[in-house]
Amino acid sequence: MLLAAALVALAVLASVAGLQGPEFMWGTAGFFLVFGLFAIAVGFPHPVFGHVSFDRVAQVASILVLGPLAAACVNGVASFIYPWHRLRQGVPLPRVLMAAVHNSGLMIFVILGSGLLYQRLGGAVPLQELDLTSILLLLALLVAMQVINDLGMMLVVYLQRGKPRSVFNGFTSVVEFASGAAGVVLAAAFTQQSTTFFVLLLLVLVTGMLVIMQYARMRYRLEKLVEERTADLRLQAEEFERQATHDKLTKLPNRRHADDYLQQQINLAQRNERTTAVALADIDHFKRVNDDFSHAAGDRVLRRVALILREGCRSSDFVARYGGEEFLLCFPDTSIERALEVCGELRRAVQLADWSDIVSGMDVTISFGLAEIGNDSRRRTVLNEADLRLYRAKREGRNRVVAA
Repeated sequence: MLLAAALVALAVLASVAGLQGPEFMWGTAGFFLVFGLFAIAVGFPHPVFGHVSFDRVAQVASILVLGPLAAACVNGVASFIYPWHRLRQGVPLPRVLMAAVHNSGLMIFVILGSGLLYQRLGGAVPLQELDLTSILLLLALLVAMQVINDLGMMLVVYLQRGKPRSVFNGFTSVVEFASGAAGVVLAAAFTQQSTTFFVLLLLVLVTGMLVIMQYARMRYRLEKLVEERTADLRLQAEEFERQATHDKLTKLPNRRHADDYLQQQINLAQRNERTTAVALADIDHFKRVNDDFSHAAGDRVLRRVALILREGCRSSDFVARYGGEEFLLCFPDTSIERALEVCGELRRAVQLADWSDIVSGMDVTISFGLAEIGNDSRRRTVLNEADLRLYRAKREGRNRVVAA
């Protein structure tokens, strides 16, 4: 649709103004086509999206030498031709075709919009002299090209469900604007200086483009390396934090994390007057597991009990290994009566699990002691209350839940 609209605009304007002016030369158009392809190829990856090149040099110079209509045709063809080399890199044909069509359509609109604005404001084509008025008009041309190009790229990024702001990058904007200024100098040399001077200027310009390309690619690689190292450091920091707050064996939060979480829940309960239940759970006769079946078997029992507890709770509930064979469970916005039901289901799940592959001939059970966080509760008080009820569950025969 973009390319079709651009071609229609070209056809309408050409029928009105005529594509070939008195100064139009096919040899000149051929030069700018080849130079445009070279300028596109001498580029570097955009930090977020697409490819940044020096094609603005050829675009601006061709506008100021050939006029907007011819320049739009020449650069539109160059933008359409360039992406096809990606087929040799293994890029699928539909993606190459889409890139060619999009690049060509966008480039035609960029050159037509900015070039016609420049002419409407009184800019001369071909460029004859550089006085204050013409410099201001040329500045308007460069700004218009940058704005139209960025708006088009933002639209593409938006349609691809990306972030349009990612199009903006200080370094690439400077490169593109400087390329436009170099295009002005090239056009002035083409129309006002000798062929020898123009060729020398072109060689200097090409050398500068190649040097900047190498610098930009090196800068891009360094930025990617810094991003990768930063991401690695972030992952390491997250892993260190996880290790500091989680039990290595069961992967559950550890006692340090549990104490912090419990204090947060107490603060929330006191501030919002909400009910939260807390439970301490202890695996029955765990010492016997270690003594009779080995510590490795004990570790496997701990991991399986931790999994049963975690899977049996809601995602909003908190389950932590509080030490040894003891676990702490916290049920936000839950009455102690409802927590009693949940802990009863967890107790049955542990008892009914198949333990024969770890402790053949021995039943694994668990006991719970519950407490409730009130408006005036303190962490130590809540834990002591839950611990006393856990001790009572042990004293009364184990494999039970005590809430009062």
